[in-house]
Amino acid sequence: MTKKPDWRGGENLPVTGPAIVVANHISSLDPVLLGEFLAYSGRWPHYLARANLFDMKLLGRLLRAAEQIPVYRGSLHAGDALIAAEAALLDGQLVVIYPEGTITFDPDEWPMAPHTGAARLALRTGAPVIPVGQWGANLAVPPRNIRPMRLRRSPVTMVCGPKIDLSEYDADPDRRRAVRDATVHIMDAITTQAELARGAKAPADRWLPRRDQRVPRPEAIS
Repeated sequence: MTKKPDWRGGENLPVTGPAIVVANHISSLDPVLLGEFLAYSGRWPHYLARANLFDMKLLGRLLRAAEQIPVYRGSLHAGDALIAAEAALLDGQLVVIYPEGTITFDPDEWPMAPHTGAARLALRTGAPVIPVGQWGANLAVPPRNIRPMRLRRSPVTMVCGPKIDLSEYDADPDRRRAVRDATVHIMDAITTQAELARGAKAPADRWLPRRDQRVPRPEAIS
């Protein structure tokens, strides 16, 4: 259950044309609440969603009807999601990516190490990247049973920041380095918005699940 949401920064969303919205992931409620914010702001979201969700009878039909994009993790088809996302952007649509790939494992629920897909897609297409930080959904529907579910309504805050300037990475001849640096830049921008949504300061380092600890942000790439 959530109270009336606190939405900020909707004016930072492009009114039309391609855009990549990147957000922190704190609860299974995130896609619903972020989708509501984006739709209310005039943009229909196209999510990259786990492919197994499309196998569920009712949910799968809904996801396909809403033109969402399946992600086949760890398979030969894993790259198809970015191809489909690129096609959606070329069609002028708005694509939503959670760079962390799953709900954060950070013990204090701050953004954790990201994957590079959002940066690769942004550098390939030139689509503007808009960061969103959120807080509160995790209090209403906690991830992985880390706390009891709240029966009373929980406030949800969504803060949408300005377009991330990734132009400095376009000229880097080392594309692998450019993608990694752009990925860190994107996650830093999301973290800034999460700090505003949460009203707190994030740790200097970032959680890296495979080490089960925080590491310097440039090293925190999944």
